[in-house]
Amino acid sequence: MNIKRAKQEIINTIRAYREKDEMGNYLIPIQKQRPILLIGPPGIGKTAIMEQVAEELSVNLVSYTITHHTRQSAIGLPFISKKEYGEKEFSVTEYTMSEIIASVYDKIKQTGVNEGILFLDEINCVSETLVPTMLQFLQYKTFGTHKVPDGFIIVTAGNPPKYNRAVRDFDIVTLDRVKRIDIEEDLEAFFEYADTNGIHGSIRAYLDIHKDNFYSIKSDVDGKRFVTARGWEDLSQLIRAYEKLGLEIDESVASQYLQEKEIARDFAMYYTLYRKYEDVYDASAIFEGRIPEDKSKLKKASFDEKLSMINLLMDSLNQEFYLYDKNFKVQKRLQSEIVSIVKGADDTADLTKEIRLRKESLENEYSQKAGEHLMDKESELVLRLTANALSDLEEYLVKDGGEDKKNLIKSWYQAREQERRAYADKVSDHLKNCFGFLSGVYGEEQELVLFLTRLDSGHYSLSFIQKEGSKEYYEYNKMLLLRDVRQDITAEILSLEN
Repeated sequence: MNIKRAKQEIINTIRAYREKDEMGNYLIPIQKQRPILLIGPPGIGKTAIMEQVAEELSVNLVSYTITHHTRQSAIGLPFISKKEYGEKEFSVTEYTMSEIIASVYDKIKQTGVNEGILFLDEINCVSETLVPTMLQFLQYKTFGTHKVPDGFIIVTAGNPPKYNRAVRDFDIVTLDRVKRIDIEEDLEAFFEYADTNGIHGSIRAYLDIHKDNFYSIKSDVDGKRFVTARGWEDLSQLIRAYEKLGLEIDESVASQYLQEKEIARDFAMYYTLYRKYEDVYDASAIFEGRIPEDKSKLKKASFDEKLSMINLLMDSLNQEFYLYDKNFKVQKRLQSEIVSIVKGADDTADLTKEIRLRKESLENEYSQKAGEHLMDKESELVLRLTANALSDLEEYLVKDGGEDKKNLIKSWYQAREQERRAYADKVSDHLKNCFGFLSGVYGEEQELVLFLTRLDSGHYSLSFIQKEGSKEYYEYNKMLLLRDVRQDITAEILSLEN
């Protein structure tokens, strides 16, 4: 299965493991809750989806790469204690608590959340001395004499033997006690991730054209050569930073992330071409509604160039859709906070104090949860920006000094809302002008279909259209749908006549 399906399967499993009956007992007894074993090639996002799962379920995540551990750090250090057996005292060897188990308890204490995920990566690559410990862990959920706390689900991950010489095969006894999920690389799943996480448009456009270069692992006399999903994502972040700094992206830079020389060279050449397309298809001019008078050259462009042009437009639009979404969520959260503040204040004089207390509460929540995978990055950002906005509101009220603080709060919020609406209208105009450019230059052909497809598959683009609407989006979607239906009916009639 692909990484997206695997993520959902993990979520479903954890929900099933956490479900209880009317007596408060787990529907699936603890001893029958099999550890999840993810097996898949390196760099496809196994660790990343565990972070996403924890964020979506609002549970703790304790993560370790088990190959970094020795037997002592995994099961604890031995010490001698005294015990009585048959009225005689004996020296007995016991073990200190495992560092891993201790980390689980530390996380529970830190966050106040009793449920979570213990994720151990590279589980099938441990050293010879750790093999018995890992088998015991998978079978009995203990490290040494210390058990993983109830409420924590065990998830492990490893690579198939063909990708790693250090892989050890588990015996049937062990495999029969785990829930195994095999994962394969999948470009479409990566594209869905790319739309939500801001993967650079040049990478999306390149992989649209060169799908076979998305994932590659080879071994020859020169060693291992590979390209992974992780490599593309990390390169994307570097490109964003380099462009901001005005630094060049060439083959030597690309090869630091794409460790397959031919693919790195090919992408570097394409990236240079992509930047040239930015001049030919000036997104800012298209956003303003300017269509070139000479359309013939654009119409004659190759399919690859047109695909790159659409990705250029979508990359710019997606950044605007993301900012719109962030502004919308902050404003919505801020509205809720202000209503609670006004209701909670006994009189007008208490409003400033109530704002300060609420701001401090949000800041405390942020400091407790941020970076702990108890909420996603987007929610963390909204929380932080809402706290900052309340700080601005407090400063505004103190600076104005007026007695009618409720009206001051109302006017302050309305000013923010007007600013947000102005930005939303600007993005709507940009989307409208993109439709105007594509239909004006290419008509109702494949370019328009590709653009609509990209809008349909994007998280932030769909969110924007659902909230703000788009006359052009609905009209062209309906028009193209009717055209497809007509073509299908015509083809069916011709087949019957023949």
